Amino acid sequence: MTGCALEGDDGADGVAGSQGETGTNGQDGADANAGIELSLVGRIQLNEDDPEGAAEIVQYHAATNTIYAINSAAAEPTVEVIDATSITDEAVSNPLTANNMTSNALVLPTTQEGIDLENPTSVAISGDLMAIAVPADDKATNGFVLFYNGLNENAPAFMKAVEVGNLPDMVTFTPDGSKALVANEGEPSGDYNIDPEGSVSVITITDNAPADTAIAIDFRAFNSQQAALEAQGMHFPNPTGEIINGTLIDISVAQDLEPEYITATNEVAYVSLQENNGLAIIDLSDYSVEIIGLGFKDWSPYQLDGMEDGTVSFGQYQDVYGMYQPDTIASFTWKNATFIVTANEGDAREYFFDTLNADGEQDEDLCDAAGGVDFDDDDGCLSYTDETQARRLDYASGSNLDTIAGDDPEDDDFTSYPLGRLTVTSALGDDDQDGEYEAIYAYGARSFTIWDNNGLVVFDSGDDFERITASIHGDTFNNNNDENEGDSRSANKGPEPEALTVGVVGDKTYAFIGLERMGGIFVYDITNPYNAEFVDYVINRDITEGGDLIGDSAPEGMVFVDAQSSPTDKALFIVGNEVSGTVSVWQIAED
Repeated sequence: MTGCALEGDDGADGVAGSQGETGTNGQDGADANAGIELSLVGRIQLNEDDPEGAAEIVQYHAATNTIYAINSAAAEPTVEVIDATSITDEAVSNPLTANNMTSNALVLPTTQEGIDLENPTSVAISGDLMAIAVPADDKATNGFVLFYNGLNENAPAFMKAVEVGNLPDMVTFTPDGSKALVANEGEPSGDYNIDPEGSVSVITITDNAPADTAIAIDFRAFNSQQAALEAQGMHFPNPTGEIINGTLIDISVAQDLEPEYITATNEVAYVSLQENNGLAIIDLSDYSVEIIGLGFKDWSPYQLDGMEDGTVSFGQYQDVYGMYQPDTIASFTWKNATFIVTANEGDAREYFFDTLNADGEQDEDLCDAAGGVDFDDDDGCLSYTDETQARRLDYASGSNLDTIAGDDPEDDDFTSYPLGRLTVTSALGDDDQDGEYEAIYAYGARSFTIWDNNGLVVFDSGDDFERITASIHGDTFNNNNDENEGDSRSANKGPEPEALTVGVVGDKTYAFIGLERMGGIFVYDITNPYNAEFVDYVINRDITEGGDLIGDSAPEGMVFVDAQSSPTDKALFIVGNEVSGTVSVWQIAED
């Protein structure tokens, strides 16, 4: 948020943690004790002149060895159709720049039923059927899922569009292909004068043909239960009670809930409610809904670097918590029970709207008059955010938080207040509502978590992601995804785990977790969810300080391919890298 007063200065040094040696750039080798060997066997660069957004969500069609990838950087709404038949089981010799696959653009319709459409947000494949989620251009209007068949002949053909809820952000099929499930995020307009309800749509599939209409599942039954959901560890930040752009804002629970991602069995759908730190569980036999709060991660047992001082600066702190706020989720079974796996990215609410003067320029005075809480020359008028820095909150004098996160001086003395610049929510932590905070709550948990189907934590990777990347990369850990500047994300969600997939190799089940900021990928053996183990870490990015962005950056979507469906006869995982605009294919071979 350039120029916005909510952005703090770079903050101040704490006690430096131990540093590992700087890792080598490019593709990491395999862990000799991992039990599996990872190698990059395929890669393609899309939109070379303007790659950001050219590769996001990816899917794989096994019968034709074809990868489908959402391309939001194309001039027209596009899904890339990538031929993976050329991939062999040999690792590419030039992993940072390899380009050994070819692609064709599947251009999507720009209107449906007279409604202008935006770029696609998600794609899913089941057999010969492909579903593509596309929002409407108008915030108040429902989006669509576009269905295509003909994949088996390498000739995707448009079948029909089915109207779903507002802002369809993710689509998936049940394992048996009998239903397409859609997470409709329903985000508000920038000034909150339009705030659609979040919802889930279910489209039944019969004989490979989708129904003409979707079943809508909403959350209105929970409108009277906000206090009970908050007591479970959910989060409802919004500007209810404020007047913005002439409108008194009053937001219900159903409006505030924003479904982000879905994983499903044939009987049950699990839906991440990212900004609200919750999980919705939908019984697909009767469409009844249960909502579970995910609670908070206590950081006190773990190492945390909350400073952007250019070095590895770990510390352990009391009264500091993380909201899990998962983005991508997946599921697997163990002893016939379902377990949920989440990538705990974290996400704040932050919405801007235009306040244009007669010259067509953003006007700060008009923003003030419209009830904006801040102004940015580029983004316009900030209507609401719960995001702040820990130093901007008030604490009891002499308390632990006053000591570690108080109002630090402007001379970048990080050592005095090691968590002063940590990005936190202002909506949690003042339990007695006296204006002084007893705890601080950061966005995301910098980890991945395994949950049972009751919403209880079975395993959390704790501080692994940062400790391991700090050991490998030294001061260049917690890099951002659009420039090579080490330690530039430590105060704000750290490595940001976002992409996730789960798959079986041999007799073991593995979780693959992509770090949106750092760009690396972690692998864990989760065969027994109560005894999950770190297996390996790979990265295909040159992180030379101050250097050009080379390789794969910002894994956004990921899909697992079993050995039987792979062109190399070995299991794969495929990654859509948003900032670099690349699709990368990693082979998983058993040692």
